[in-house]
Amino acid sequence: MADKSRSEQNQEFLDTLFLDGGNAAYLEQMQALYARNPNSVDASWREYFAALDEDRTNAQHVADGPAWKKANWPLAENGELTSALTGDWGADPELAAKAVAKANPNLTTDEVQQAAKDSIAALMLIRAYRVRGHCIADLDPLGLSKSGAHPELDPATYGFSPSDMDRDIFIDGVLGLEYASLSQIVEILRRTYCSTLGVQFTHVSNPEEKAWIQERLEGPEKEISFSKEGRLAILQKLIEGEAFEQLIHKRYPGTKRFGIDGAESLLPALEQIIKRGGQLGLKDINFGMPHRGRLNVMASVMQKPYSAIFYEFLGGVASGGESYGSGDVKYHLGVSDDREFDGNSVHLSLAPNPSHLEVVGPVVMGKTRAKQQMASGTYQSHKPEEVMAVILHGDSAFAGQGVVMESFQLSQLQGYRTGGTIHVIVNNQIGFTTTPDEYRSGQYCSDVAFMVEAPVFHVNGDDPEAVVFAARVATEYRQKFGKDVVLDIVCYRRYGHNEGDDPSFTQPIMYSKIGDMPSTMNKYAQRLIAQGDLTEAEHTKRVDDFYGYLDTEFDKAKTYETKQPDWLQGVWQGLSLPTEKDGKRVGETSVKLEQLKEIGTKVTTIPNSVNIHRTLKRIIKARAEKIASGINIDWGLAEHLAFGTLVLEGHPVRLSGQDSERGTFSQRQSNFVDQKTEEKYTPLNHLDNNQEYYQVLNSHLSEEAVLGFEYGFSTAAPKALTIWEAQFGDFANGAQVMVDQFISSAEQKWLRMSGLVMLLPHGYEGQGPEHSSARLERYLQMCAEDNMQVTNISTPANYFHALRRQVKRHFRKPLINMSPKSLLRHKLCVSTLEEMAEGSEFHRVLWDDAEYRPESTEIKLASDSKIRRVILCSGKVYYDLFEERERLNINDVYLLRVEQFFPYPDDAIQAELKRFKNAEMMWVQEEPKNMGAWTFINPFVEESLIAIKAKNTRLRYVGRVAAASTATGISAKHKKEQQALLDDAFAK
Repeated sequence: MADKSRSEQNQEFLDTLFLDGGNAAYLEQMQALYARNPNSVDASWREYFAALDEDRTNAQHVADGPAWKKANWPLAENGELTSALTGDWGADPELAAKAVAKANPNLTTDEVQQAAKDSIAALMLIRAYRVRGHCIADLDPLGLSKSGAHPELDPATYGFSPSDMDRDIFIDGVLGLEYASLSQIVEILRRTYCSTLGVQFTHVSNPEEKAWIQERLEGPEKEISFSKEGRLAILQKLIEGEAFEQLIHKRYPGTKRFGIDGAESLLPALEQIIKRGGQLGLKDINFGMPHRGRLNVMASVMQKPYSAIFYEFLGGVASGGESYGSGDVKYHLGVSDDREFDGNSVHLSLAPNPSHLEVVGPVVMGKTRAKQQMASGTYQSHKPEEVMAVILHGDSAFAGQGVVMESFQLSQLQGYRTGGTIHVIVNNQIGFTTTPDEYRSGQYCSDVAFMVEAPVFHVNGDDPEAVVFAARVATEYRQKFGKDVVLDIVCYRRYGHNEGDDPSFTQPIMYSKIGDMPSTMNKYAQRLIAQGDLTEAEHTKRVDDFYGYLDTEFDKAKTYETKQPDWLQGVWQGLSLPTEKDGKRVGETSVKLEQLKEIGTKVTTIPNSVNIHRTLKRIIKARAEKIASGINIDWGLAEHLAFGTLVLEGHPVRLSGQDSERGTFSQRQSNFVDQKTEEKYTPLNHLDNNQEYYQVLNSHLSEEAVLGFEYGFSTAAPKALTIWEAQFGDFANGAQVMVDQFISSAEQKWLRMSGLVMLLPHGYEGQGPEHSSARLERYLQMCAEDNMQVTNISTPANYFHALRRQVKRHFRKPLINMSPKSLLRHKLCVSTLEEMAEGSEFHRVLWDDAEYRPESTEIKLASDSKIRRVILCSGKVYYDLFEERERLNINDVYLLRVEQFFPYPDDAIQAELKRFKNAEMMWVQEEPKNMGAWTFINPFVEESLIAIKAKNTRLRYVGRVAAASTATGISAKHKKEQQALLDDAFAK
């Protein structure tokens, strides 16, 4: 540089300015284009990149980014296509002038400039309507939320005057026209975007999707229209909906039914989704919806017999009788049916759900994903084009419930995506008594859908044709692009939140207006009569005929015969309810020793092509040595063996949770991540060519939606082992609703089995109140009526058997397991292959290792008659007690582990305690006295002690005192508390 003049230095700087760091992204983009196709860049760039002599494959890899980068994002620049679809060329006067001149070669220069200016202004107006047209659309059937003029939609904003309205303007094919007058442009735009249908779609970043919506809606001949047959079909659905509600209202005044009154257009909309979906390849639609309008949908859309619903109003149980389960109110029940339109058969399923708003959404999504995978014939892929979810929402719940956002976040994630859900908002413009300005901060209740760029179709519920049209377009969009879409039906609620509620206390103006409103059906009927589709007499006959049909169905209800439940048909065929004859219910879970070794060898074999982390290499090598020796099998290896045996036996395995691929504590290591390419190799999917699929997923940071999704998956895939794992068990309470309303009670309420496994890391190791307790007591509190299993398993072999028995019995029950943390690498928490091989099984109660594994201790236990104390315990604390007893050299205290709390293993407990009838009986736990298993297990064990005529029939409690917080966060205090319970346990 010193040899060059100042001017030469400046010139060199200018010549290399493009190398500034701010242009790095552009350089990478150009290099990526060159790597794909050298001819796609200018000759100067070709010369430059060729001189770099860099491997084009490496350049492409760098440009593509890491493996976890979102696919197809950001969108690649594609010049003319992007410009043409958005009309952005109109923002450049020079480009606009060229376009005008090309279309009008005879214009003078001044005329070209003026025409270009008009074209730019017109395109800006068109874009404004696309973006803001919904702001002035006629969406509210009550007319209470009037939309005023919007300045961006005024032609004057773009320089036009009234005298310009009839002048032709060149718009280059936009709106389907080369030329159009300003009045024609405004007419098309107002009809398209500002009538009873308003659309939000310009937030969608994919230009193809935006272009499709524009093409589907815009144009001189794109107004909403139906054939006479179609219009009469819409009317018929409205008649059915209104008549059903009115009959119940008259026969059962004040009875809760959460009617559809005011939102009857929902019924033909759902019919259209089913019909158009069937035409586009759908074979199965899974519905989820709240209680509003549910009975009407069940009857009119799902075709549940009206007589069955009337029978339920009479107090009967239409399906299953009263012989099993607790049942539920009629507007929570599910139903399924097959419908046929135009020769296309579509299976419909409405999921049962509680009154907890929006929680059924992720459940339906999980069920849909399972069906999609089964439809593909392999769990490794799925067929979203054949199976779809449709979820109905209330406006205030959609805006308010966090699980809605969590579910949207799932919609495009690997392993959770379902090819798009159609969301239908029944927008009453009110919550229970809550008004829109009280329940949302945004412009619309649907604004949360923007996070996944879902287009939103807002539509006036009193225009049934617009509603049905929007439903059709939404269905087409979902089938074409495989993404979520929202249909916001703006309607009203004719009565209160329920039929016994008076809404005029809080919304007098709204309900004064509603009281004077003719029904949607009557409005639409008069419209059809006015345009000659039918006469008043013909309409009256249609209404009378359907009321007559309902009267007949009502009479049938008085002698209705309860139908046997069909809940164990289809994929559930061959499964049945557990009975007393099942005994221990351990299932056939053992596996031949040779097969265990073969699987173990394969999951510890690292392909030469995979460059794994050096630490992981040591872990895998250690696992291989354990397989070879057949001993010291730890938790992670036993789990791999369980999963491996299941996929080889034809059972898919699905495991999801936060950090589940690696495991929160690095214990699992399901995938080997190549350290150079970040590609993943999953050993469990390379066992045999005919095996089933093992799928492990790192979920997004949600508990409620993900657990709901996995529960839904388990209800549709009984053959699969479905597992949800909490990062720490403490965090599972973020999904408590799913446990309370579905997992623990769905079988009793709705006759719906599930074999879902919940793994909840649990154990007191001094990590504080957020990383110690999975709240075992809460799950035990819900245990009754043989509803689920709750375990705190302490050995890898028992864990192996517990996982396998989930799919190796003739019934399915949820399993809640307190899984370990420190025990994952504890020297004593190991098993042998023999304990998983033929002749082995799951043990609900486990013996003292000093008796069962004498090589693990230096003490020799006293004979049964000389045992002075039996300590019953569970999980990690057993090993603390074992090591403390060893330190104290005590031989007259026996440690008995309760591996399964519920169903309580009374026979096994009695069999073991009989050996020590004269001993003192003690329960030891790490948790505070008001938590953990104490309050649950105490009465059960005391009954067992009474049954065996033990000398001491009362259990003594040892553990932490009752506390508000689950654990201390102070290390010194934790150690003091832990030592205190150990001292108390072995005190003389």
